[in-house]
Amino acid sequence: MSPTESARRRGPYAKTAARREQIVDEAYRLFATRGYHASSLRDVAAASGMSQSNLLHHFGSKEELLLAVLARRDALGGSDVPSGKGDPFDERIVARAEANESIPGLIALYSVLSAEATTAGHPGRDYFLGRYQRLQDDYQAEFEALRQAGRLRAGVDPAVAAASVVALWEGIQLRWLYEPEGIHAGEALRSYLDLVIEENGAGA
Repeated sequence: MSPTESARRRGPYAKTAARREQIVDEAYRLFATRGYHASSLRDVAAASGMSQSNLLHHFGSKEELLLAVLARRDALGGSDVPSGKGDPFDERIVARAEANESIPGLIALYSVLSAEATTAGHPGRDYFLGRYQRLQDDYQAEFEALRQAGRLRAGVDPAVAAASVVALWEGIQLRWLYEPEGIHAGEALRSYLDLVIEENGAGA
């Protein structure tokens, strides 16, 4: 196949991919500001400059579009505890929280959709249930490793510490949406982690 023929074949696929990206971008913005239930496919289509029938050519349902938006959230937010070339768990988690505040709409999208998904039948419910379980497992393993290394303070339960980090992180991010100039998740997490993690390995 000649380069020209190859380019012709890629053209429609590239255009379709670009349109899908545009739709997900607009849905991301609308879901973050209005929520899933209050944003219709008609709204997303209008924001994307296309008809609803054209949008449904790219995404067969509103539920499918929501999953694409959540996948975009994960891609933008990266790992919840990113690798840091040997950096300790507490440093990595604070860095992730600080990075989240610099990504437009990320915290709003997550806060709005996670609250909505508590309702029965919400298409994002399984996503958030799975995510919470994964966070609990990952963080608990990190705290258990700290305990084994003698860096977890006496009396701290790794399972409770893990659940506390998740709850604190989500709660302080919600406060940040109201007071972005005065509240920072990274600072709050740093303070909590300093309470439960020994600096010099003197824990039980």
